[in-house]
Amino acid sequence: MRSGSDYLASLKDARRIYVDGEAVQDVAHHPAFAPIARTIADLFDVAADPASGLTRTDPDTGATVNRLFTAPRSREDLTAFREAATTWARRTHGWVGRSPDHVGAFMAAFAAHPEAFAGGDHDFGANIAAYHRRIVEEDLYVSYAIIPPQVSRATTAHAWEGELIQAGVAEERPDGIVVRGAQMLATGGAVADEIFVSCIKPLSPEDTDFAISFAVPVGAEGLKLYCRRPYAPAATSHYDYPLTTRFDESDALVVFDDVFVPWERVFVYRDVAGLRRQFFDTGAHALGNWQAQIRFSVKLQFLTGLARKVAAVNGVDKFPGVVEKLGEVASLVSLVESAALAAEYTATPDEQGMWRPGARALYGAMGMQSELYPRVLAILRDLVGGGVLQVPSSSADMTNPETRADIDRYVHSPNAPAEERVKLFKLAWDAIGSEFAGRHHQYELFYAGAPFVVKGYAFRNYGFDQPVADVESFLTGYDVADRPDDSPGPQAA
Repeated sequence: MRSGSDYLASLKDARRIYVDGEAVQDVAHHPAFAPIARTIADLFDVAADPASGLTRTDPDTGATVNRLFTAPRSREDLTAFREAATTWARRTHGWVGRSPDHVGAFMAAFAAHPEAFAGGDHDFGANIAAYHRRIVEEDLYVSYAIIPPQVSRATTAHAWEGELIQAGVAEERPDGIVVRGAQMLATGGAVADEIFVSCIKPLSPEDTDFAISFAVPVGAEGLKLYCRRPYAPAATSHYDYPLTTRFDESDALVVFDDVFVPWERVFVYRDVAGLRRQFFDTGAHALGNWQAQIRFSVKLQFLTGLARKVAAVNGVDKFPGVVEKLGEVASLVSLVESAALAAEYTATPDEQGMWRPGARALYGAMGMQSELYPRVLAILRDLVGGGVLQVPSSSADMTNPETRADIDRYVHSPNAPAEERVKLFKLAWDAIGSEFAGRHHQYELFYAGAPFVVKGYAFRNYGFDQPVADVESFLTGYDVADRPDDSPGPQAA
């Protein structure tokens, strides 16, 4: 397993990352990406520590590997996976949404089901197994870009004006394919080792040119990443923006300017049905999103602690109305925590021996994510009130003797001197009001797709048969002629 310094050294390649119209020359040291690169490096250092719980012995090679990059093969494996994912999430307090274990979990599930990649005219099962072996052995950070550009949300790519706007096959060669077009939203792509490219949006039979899955190094020739506005460079200090200066992941549009992809890196080719098989028949969608709900739970717990701390510093944590709000936050967060544990409790092994988290609990939590997160933020906003607006402009006001005396006198609380109070409320602002916070609000709203898509997962995986059967059975127990004194009493389930 590689160290954080090994990871940082790997970023010095031919990758073309564009910010403000210019190519970034050194990602690991650029102010937009250095903070998140250091954070990811820390995750690799933690994972390499045998005491972290993230390591396991590879049964095939005997090597020490990251368990988050391997498929759980027993209930004990599944529990260890959750504990390891929690360990990594706590290093970032849940604020890094696409840490390496996210796509790593998808790839582990893919490789556990090579039969899902054998449809159509090709059998790519060996390809996905070999690629996953590389991830495990080389300890790779893989990001993904699996959503088409938002050219038109009313039609799919075959109906768009212009050739190959969505990433698709421009040419087939004996040794591979040439890909042209674009795909989004490569969160973390600028600081990843590789990008997995596919399409999770349902395609039509006319979209075969775009029905592909493959992996490329971020430094591949012809590959370009256009990043959204980075927030870290504008942050004045860790004190002023404690989250922005550590956890600002990049989000990027990935452009393929005739990128050559060797056949051994292709996993689905011109196979619309194959796109769905890879995500859902393999259990990858469940395992990867279970990791995401574990991460989300940790993030919500952090916001809960922040809300409780703010109430205490303001001296209002005994007020009945405030206790009610804190109780609501606790209730909401507990639902996500409980769902992640319930998904583990109801997990079962599939036909290939991989343990899949219970879909009912998993997708139930995901279906409410776009409503839970804004509600938690709204309660935190209510608790901080104007306190996040009445703070010094920057840490410079705390170090200048001319201004510090006024800050100490007027911006303190009975339970906290000015420096501690300002520090807390700047953290709260970075969680609810900064550009970083706004990006995270939008990110959690659409983390797994539009709300109707995510609630569709919950609908399809709930299992309505038994509840409907119970209702129908109850309905057969009485008719229009029955009177209250004829009631047979409660019916057994």
